[in-house]
Amino acid sequence: MKQLPESVDRAILEHRTIFAINAIREASGCTVHEAVDVFVQRYEELRRDRPDDFHVSPEE
Repeated sequence: MKQLPESVDRAILEHRTIFAINAIREASGCTVHEAVDVFVQRYEELRRDRPDDFHVSPEE
């Protein structure tokens, strides 16, 4: 999959899940299910690599 736009990371960090999934779909032309899979993968990467950038816990 091609590189995601910065807006996806911003949306994830701001806890804007639907916006992030829509941005992934627009950037890649994938299905909702595929976009959710990409979202989860990117979320986990950001949690691992940039934990201080999150303002809510993973449970929220």
